[in-house]
Amino acid sequence: MDCVLVFITAPDMETARSLARVLVEERLAAGVNLVPGVRSIYRWKGEIHDEPEVQLLLQTRADRVADLAERVAALHPYEVPEVMALPIAAGHVPYLDWIRSEVNGPSAG
Repeated sequence: MDCVLVFITAPDMETARSLARVLVEERLAAGVNLVPGVRSIYRWKGEIHDEPEVQLLLQTRADRVADLAERVAALHPYEVPEVMALPIAAGHVPYLDWIRSEVNGPSAG
C-alpha cells in the first residue's frame, strides 16, 4: 500500500502542535492526530529515562516519509527524534484517496 502511518513523539503539546501544523501546511502529511498522556521509558546515553510525551500519528504517502523525516529532524528539539512509518494494509478507500490527494511530492498526480 502506498499510504503509511507515521509515529513521532514530542516532549509537550506545544511542540506537537507546532510540528503537526508545519507538516500539514507543507503537505508532508495529510493529517495528524495528537495523543497526550503518553509515557515513554527508554535508555538514552546510558541512562534510563521515564518521561511524559505527546504521540503524533501522521497519515502520509510512503514515498514522502524520507522528506518528512528530514523536516522533522530539522524542527524537532530532540537530538534523535522518533520517526517510524508503518504501512496501511487496508482502509476506507475514500479516506486513503484523501491522504494521497493532500500530500504533495514527486509522485503527486
